[in-house]
Amino acid sequence: MRRSSLSRGRQIATVSALAVAALVFVALFAQRHGFFDLNVYYGAVRFWTDGGEIYDFVRPNSTYGFTYPPFAALTMLPMAVLSWPAAIVVSSAATALVTWWLLRLLLGPVIAAQRWTPWFAVAVALCLVAVYEPMRETFLFGQVNMLLLGLVAADLLLFTRKGSKWGGVGIGLATAIKLTPGIFIVYLLITKRWRAAAMASGTAAAATLAAGVVAPDATREFWTSALWDTDRVGVLSFISNQSLQGVVARLTAGHPSKALWAVLVVAVLAVWFVRSRAAVARGDEVAGLAFTGIIGVLISPVTWVHHLVWLIPALVLLVERGLESAPGSRRRWALLGLAGVSYVILSSRVVWLWEGEVGGVGTLLGSNLYVWVCLALLCCTPLAARPAGSASPEGAAQLGDVDVAAVRPVRGAKSVRV
Repeated sequence: MRRSSLSRGRQIATVSALAVAALVFVALFAQRHGFFDLNVYYGAVRFWTDGGEIYDFVRPNSTYGFTYPPFAALTMLPMAVLSWPAAIVVSSAATALVTWWLLRLLLGPVIAAQRWTPWFAVAVALCLVAVYEPMRETFLFGQVNMLLLGLVAADLLLFTRKGSKWGGVGIGLATAIKLTPGIFIVYLLITKRWRAAAMASGTAAAATLAAGVVAPDATREFWTSALWDTDRVGVLSFISNQSLQGVVARLTAGHPSKALWAVLVVAVLAVWFVRSRAAVARGDEVAGLAFTGIIGVLISPVTWVHHLVWLIPALVLLVERGLESAPGSRRRWALLGLAGVSYVILSSRVVWLWEGEVGGVGTLLGSNLYVWVCLALLCCTPLAARPAGSASPEGAAQLGDVDVAAVRPVRGAKSVRV
């Protein structure tokens, strides 16, 4: 992909071939969801604007209704005046554009370092992402995952990292739309970005209060009833729930151990705490984004496969830092190998081979493969080299020192170019 290695004609031919291959793969292996989740949003918003209560809506021939906060419903109100085909087009175009922008942002450093042709590198990445199961599921369900990831990434990499007064706004808006990005407010707190954390919290609160003023009945129902109704989101042991809670639920039928889940959550939070503080001490905001995205899907009680688009920053980092290693070195092959194996597993639908099974070592290993990949990425994605003269936050030095000793130094986040 270097500028001098392929002519423009060959680049176009390569991208065209990859695009066709990706489309064939999706046509043959992707599950057809008929934009199911988008249809829930669409139906709920139209039901609401016709005078019904949004949380009373249930999609025909299903048990699923609207599960997001009222502010999310307000952001989706334009769908009330769109036809169903137009809603599909707008949703799909928004997801595609944000995905393109995010890949261009994340790939900026490796494009510059490897002297790749930018459009060609991003086009190849888009073809690969189209095959990635969480991305396929996000697109074919009509989910909002990539839009939220885009909001958070823009906040951290373009505003918070540079000390902008607007740092935190994107995280706050994402949290008001869907509660799970609130883990990034915690990330700002543990890395002592107090102003950005306050901005994120204030933005989330202001958006939630605004929704309460505009839609008081919906707001009251969400916070007192709909939020706590776990039956609205599905069965915890369902194979698509690739969170630590899903692992515990698939261990035994009926009553998963809450104590075991709590122990696992505390353990991974401890790893995240240390790694995130070490990353920010080195100016490595992309690693902080990656680690926090991973921990968010691990500790959430329900993490459907399409939520795993939050792993994309970690996969990109593995490729970038593998390519920065010495050619032929063990580190290079280890990082690129982990990226490749993780990508193949997360594109394969292999966990579905254990659908409906509970208990047993084979089921424990196979039905939770995506969780094991998340843990591997959380623990093994390398940090950037520590900038000269910088100091780690207290508690982060030990893990940071291990990374420096074991990993060939790479560029810090300050070299990110878009």
